[in-house]
Amino acid sequence: MTSGDVNGAVRDPELPGRLLVVERDRLIPWLRGRADEDFATPTHACPGWTVRDVLAHCASTLTRTVEGRFEEGVFSPRVNDRDIAERADWTNARVLDELERGMTEAGPVIAEAGGALDGLALGEWVHAGDVREALGAPGAYAGEGLPYALDLLVRITRERGHVPLHADLDDVDEPLRLGDGNGERTPGRYIGDASTLVRLYSGRSVDAAGFELAGVQVGELNLFG
Repeated sequence: MTSGDVNGAVRDPELPGRLLVVERDRLIPWLRGRADEDFATPTHACPGWTVRDVLAHCASTLTRTVEGRFEEGVFSPRVNDRDIAERADWTNARVLDELERGMTEAGPVIAEAGGALDGLALGEWVHAGDVREALGAPGAYAGEGLPYALDLLVRITRERGHVPLHADLDDVDEPLRLGDGNGERTPGRYIGDASTLVRLYSGRSVDAAGFELAGVQVGELNLFG
C-alpha cells in the first residue's frame, strides 16, 4: 500500500520531509560503512559523475534549500558542477555530514513552499537509488521510502499536467492514476513493479522485458529529462 491518499493527490506538506528522513535513516549509515574507494565508483544514471559527485550534488542542493539560496541558474548543469567542484577537497565524511543535515532540515522548508519544492525531495530519493545501483545494492529504487515516493509522483505528475497513465503495480494493492486527469487524452497503461515505474519517470534504464506499457511512449514519462 502507499502511504496516503495517493490517487486523491491531496498535498500533504509533511510528505517530502518524511521521505527525506526515511531515506536519511537508510542511506547515511550504509554509506558511512563503505570504503573510501567506493565513493569514486562511476554512476550509470548520471554519466560523468561518481558516487561522491552525486552525493555532493544532493548535499549542496539541500543546503541551498535550507538556506534559501535560489539565485539565477540554480540547479542548472553549470551550477551543479560548480557545487561539486567546491566540495572537491572535502572528505567523504564531510560530504555525508552535509547530506545528513540537509535531509534532516529541508523538510520544513519544503513544506512551507506550497508544493514548489516537492519535486526536489523526490529527486533526492531517486539520486539515492542511483548511488545504491552504482554500488550494487539490491532494490536500488525501492525500500522504505518507495510508498512516499509514489505518493509524490502521483501528485507531481497531476500538477504538471503530465501524460495520463493508469498503472497496475505488481507490488502495490491499488492501481495508480498518474498525470493529467482532464480526459482529453486516453490514459496509457502500465503493468509492472513500482520500482520500474519510478525508473521510467526518472529517465533511468529499465529492463524492457520486465514491464508492459501501452498508449504512451517511454520518453513521454520522464519527469526530469
